[in-house]
Amino acid sequence: MLLLRRLYRVLTPAYRIAMRQVRGLTVGVRVMVFDDQGRVLLIEHSYTPGWHLPGGGVERGESAEIAAARELEEEAGVRPDGRMTLVSIHDNVRTFRGDHVLLYRLERWTPTPATARGEILRRDWFDPRDLPVGTTNATRRRIAQVLDGTPPDLFW
Repeated sequence: MLLLRRLYRVLTPAYRIAMRQVRGLTVGVRVMVFDDQGRVLLIEHSYTPGWHLPGGGVERGESAEIAAARELEEEAGVRPDGRMTLVSIHDNVRTFRGDHVLLYRLERWTPTPATARGEILRRDWFDPRDLPVGTTNATRRRIAQVLDGTPPDLFW
C-alpha cells in the first residue's frame, strides 16, 4: 500500500504531462450515494491517501453517467437502479489543468460485489455530519453542499 502511494506521487506528474499531449480536456465523475440510514458511501484508494466519494475517469466513447455507474460497481459494489442526478460540475485546475469533475447523486441502488482488485483498500458508510479523519476537503465540501443546499463551488 505504501509503495503504491509512493509510486503514485512519483509517476503522477509524468502521467499528467503525457495526458496533456493527447487530451486537452479530461473529465472525471464522483457519485454521492446514501443508504437507508442517511449515511454516505466513501472509499479509500490504495494509491492516494484519504476518503473520497466513489468515482473515476470517463473513458473515450463512454458517457459520464455510464462511467459513474461503472466506477460505482467496480469500486463500491453499488449498481444504480435507474438514472443518477447530475448535481454540479467543477473545475479541477488545482489538481490538473483542464480537468473537470461531474458530481452525481444516486438515490436508488442495489448492492453487488465490487470488481476492483487492489485499487480500493476500504469502503464504508458514514454519518455525513461525522466524517472520518482523512476525508478529503473536496469530499467534505461536496457533501456539505448537497446537504445544506448551498450553491456549488466552481472548483473541486
